[in-house]
Amino acid sequence: MKNQELYLRFLNLLHAIEGKAELPPMDVDAKRILEVIAVRHNQGQSITVTDAMALGQIASPATIHRKLDQLRELGMIDTHFEGSNRRTKYLKPTDKAQLYFSTVGALIQQAVESVSVGFASTNKAT
Repeated sequence: MKNQELYLRFLNLLHAIEGKAELPPMDVDAKRILEVIAVRHNQGQSITVTDAMALGQIASPATIHRKLDQLRELGMIDTHFEGSNRRTKYLKPTDKAQLYFSTVGALIQQAVESVSVGFASTNKAT
């Protein structure tokens, strides 16, 4: 039950700050694409626009292309070239995206702490 409470608490906190427009307005597909880009970047692996377009488990290539444009417009991703190859564009999260993940990470920590306190109080009562 604790995992369910933790996740629901996290969602509650996330929806609260999204409702206040404290996070960039992204739909589920855009968030999933941004997460893939950020995870790959964090692992030291570059992801190309072509690689992103092949993320069929997220959406169709046309939808992914639109979401990449939206993420660029929101300032969440940048494109860059590596080396002398000017034909292949690579995607990377921006500082704004790093701030987004830091904010969401803080919400996870807050949810863990609130559920842990509630769990400890319940255990003391029994």
